[in-house]
Amino acid sequence: MTQPIPTDTIWVTQPAYDRLQQELDHLRGDVRTDITAKIAAARDEGDLKENGGYHAAREEQGKTEARIRQLEDMLRRAEVGETPADDGLVEAGMIVTIRFKGDKNTEQFLLGSREFLSMDSSVDIDVYSPTSPLGVAILGKKPGDKASYETPNGNSISVEIVDAKPF
Repeated sequence: MTQPIPTDTIWVTQPAYDRLQQELDHLRGDVRTDITAKIAAARDEGDLKENGGYHAAREEQGKTEARIRQLEDMLRRAEVGETPADDGLVEAGMIVTIRFKGDKNTEQFLLGSREFLSMDSSVDIDVYSPTSPLGVAILGKKPGDKASYETPNGNSISVEIVDAKPF
């Protein structure tokens, strides 16, 4: 039985939300000002067709504006929450250990969003979205439960929940 797909919400802790907001403020302020100054200086040099500095500054501006739009979207969809309870139920913000059917080895990952990891985190772990096929299949499950999900190519994959602990 397939669970309904969760909304497009990004679950983050308060420190992660604050870090994303600080990055957005920095890009909107100092970074935009610096790029505008670079573009103005390059324009003053004359012919823009062959002005490498101008083209580099415009490219930097495009990348910065794209990151600003991405951050605005993430913050608009963000749901700030506390670390989930250590009750074994699979939910966003949990380190989940699963075993694929027919495999003795286990796999561990964070169920959440990459933004959940703090900027200075040295944690090297895969991250799966709660809205991914695997995420949807295991949400609300507990150790010992089994779940199946369909891959993009139509194959069905079965997993067993081995453990779920807060990140």
